[in-house]
Amino acid sequence: MGRADHEAQRVDVRRYFWFRSCVAAEVREAGLGRRWRGAAERGGWARSARGYDILDDAIDFGRHVIPLVREGPPNGTGRVLRYTLDVSPFLSMPPEPGPADWDDVAALVGPGGHVSLPGVVSAPPAGWEEVANIPGVQLTDERIAGADDPGMVRLRPEDRPEMLDLVERTKPGPFLPRTVELGVYLGIRHGGVLVAMAGERLHPPGWTEISAVCTDPAHRGRGLATRLVLAVAAGIRSRGETPFLHASAANVGAIRLYERLGFRLRRTTGFRTVRVPARDSSTGTPATAREVA
Repeated sequence: MGRADHEAQRVDVRRYFWFRSCVAAEVREAGLGRRWRGAAERGGWARSARGYDILDDAIDFGRHVIPLVREGPPNGTGRVLRYTLDVSPFLSMPPEPGPADWDDVAALVGPGGHVSLPGVVSAPPAGWEEVANIPGVQLTDERIAGADDPGMVRLRPEDRPEMLDLVERTKPGPFLPRTVELGVYLGIRHGGVLVAMAGERLHPPGWTEISAVCTDPAHRGRGLATRLVLAVAAGIRSRGETPFLHASAANVGAIRLYERLGFRLRRTTGFRTVRVPARDSSTGTPATAREVA
């Protein structure tokens, strides 16, 4: 082993202990209990060795999603990007944003606009309002290979009216008219009507997020969500990638289902929404983060 290999090993060891302490602290603060805290600590080495750190920036679609569905402000820093508004409300920014980055957010969203910042822990500048901050969890799957299911149908853009109707009735999280373009979506029909679906959303290198898992209330308790998650996972595994997902920390039923299927807690996170300051009444222009810093 050469000098470069020894240095790489030392870096990986430091990263392991950093992940272990951070994840354990997050789990502790979320009050998720000793069992999850122990799993987070024991999984620290695997997270480092297998590239889990890319999942800390899983919303960074600017590098992991085709350019047609993302945009940044003209003349911006290039460090702030978002999906176009008919694809997703999520926005990506550096983990420690500076005033110029917040100004780019304001330029993208506009005065008084709302923006979703999942996973961003830095407080916004003075004058910005936090509208919501929902505790969440991120889970990864390393045990199941998934299972193809001939009872599924592939959902396509022409199915979006039914998909949007199901989303409206079940509220699985953000799903917009062009979200279906982000990956493979599978559905289950009953009497010709779409009653359950799940699909793919974020695509960090080597990983794919399972998202929009939802079942019509009249058809719950039949294992449809389990079938869908396993089928979507099978497609992800067939590409040599690993599934992961996010859930609200309050959605205990869904988290228990995912654990039974083989998903394990990686970290706690948050789904924050903030409001950009309104225009300055004296000038008619929005105040920049530099001005209020």
